[in-house]
Amino acid sequence: MSLTIEKYGLITIKALLTLAFVAAGVSKLVGVEMMVQTFEGVGIGKWFRYVTGAIEVCGAILLWVNGRQFFGAALLLCTMIGAVLAHIFIIGPSAVPALVLGVLAAIVATAHRDQIQK
Repeated sequence: MSLTIEKYGLITIKALLTLAFVAAGVSKLVGVEMMVQTFEGVGIGKWFRYVTGAIEVCGAILLWVNGRQFFGAALLLCTMIGAVLAHIFIIGPSAVPALVLGVLAAIVATAHRDQIQK
């Protein structure tokens, strides 16, 4: 029973991460105004918005590729660490959504940690 809960719980977390990161990544790539303003506030340039969007979409896809789930989750976790720091030191308001997504990505990375030894 516990294995079933773990399996479906992990699938649920991966599905939530996929929805969140594909939506966020695509909105960055297509230039949704809120994303444009956010990245202008960071001050690095629009190239960084495109790179971040691509990383988010690619990371979400990797969550479903056998043998690559750890790398997808780790990529998303690193992205969320950067997002939390950006919210705390530059952007403002709340870093909570990025923190929650980072924790969920860490759970997936931990569940697939055996992949880093291959």
